[in-house]
Amino acid sequence: MNTQHPVDHRLPAMLRSGQPLRGIFNGLPSPAIVEMCAYAGFDFIVIDNEHGSADFETTENMLRAARASGIVPVVRCLEADISRVLDMGAGAVQIPMVNTAQHAAELVQQVRYPAKGRRGSAFSSRAAGYGAFGGDAHTQRSNEGIALIVMVETPEGVQNAGAIAAVEGVDAVFVGPNDLSHSMGFGSNWAAPEVQAAIERALRAAAAAGSCPGILALTPDDEKKYATWGARYFASVSTGILTRALKQAAQAGRSDDVQLKY
Repeated sequence: MNTQHPVDHRLPAMLRSGQPLRGIFNGLPSPAIVEMCAYAGFDFIVIDNEHGSADFETTENMLRAARASGIVPVVRCLEADISRVLDMGAGAVQIPMVNTAQHAAELVQQVRYPAKGRRGSAFSSRAAGYGAFGGDAHTQRSNEGIALIVMVETPEGVQNAGAIAAVEGVDAVFVGPNDLSHSMGFGSNWAAPEVQAAIERALRAAAAAGSCPGILALTPDDEKKYATWGARYFASVSTGILTRALKQAAQAGRSDDVQLKY
């Protein structure tokens, strides 16, 4: 009898390990892409339900693909979808636009079952093996093994990054540089010194508070720089990688080069 639990509970320990983790955002509604990212060697994949087009059924199938291929799945979702995503079997959720410690504490309540939170309990879901892994063991396993990653994407969030990271139950604080740059008035230019200074402040504050700092890192040089500021949870973007590879194939031998924006 195959008794592998449907939910991958490895991420909280990985985030606490002190080791760098490399993952990838994917907004494409494709279980095959999930498997490809696993076989390529990424530590985790962020199924992007904030900006991606996957519906709930496809999301659940992408979670199945992650479990089968061995990559740790995170679902970036809107706050209203947390319960459904967790019941589908997500081992972690990543929530955008968290600006205060109070908001972070509220998210902890939504992710944890009582007595640590107020997540609604149902053992008929995939997360509980449709009843095969239900009961108190499922509740305890979920409270200990589900990771909560909050995103800091505004000047207010940067200012409160240390307090957000210090909230019990927050496993990682991820800085979203594009939204941060826009909210600071620099458009898509997150290389602006002012934006980079804000990123550094948030990453260092999260690290000092004992949480795992994360950041979008599109190049090895980005990853090296942000690592010196404390970041350990790095993510690139699948569509950028795929589009760049396709463009290189389409333009092989041509002199024109089109710079991609993410």
